[in-house]
Amino acid sequence: MTPVHSSNLAAVGYSFGGRLTIEFHSGGLYQYWQVPPSVYAGLMRAESHGKYFHAWIKNRYPYRRLR
Repeated sequence: MTPVHSSNLAAVGYSFGGRLTIEFHSGGLYQYWQVPPSVYAGLMRAESHGKYFHAWIKNRYPYRRLR
């Protein structure tokens, strides 16, 4: 997991096969599947990680809450 500077996201991890893990400052930890590498790269270089997440990831990929 890589810490990110965001008011909403605390850390982001990505593994081959398109598995994106996001930890939120609220304590929630979510895993998203089938996320293309280009979407992960976009998230990591976005000026606002939270805005990018809401625009390009949330409600677009299957996910589950880990905690």
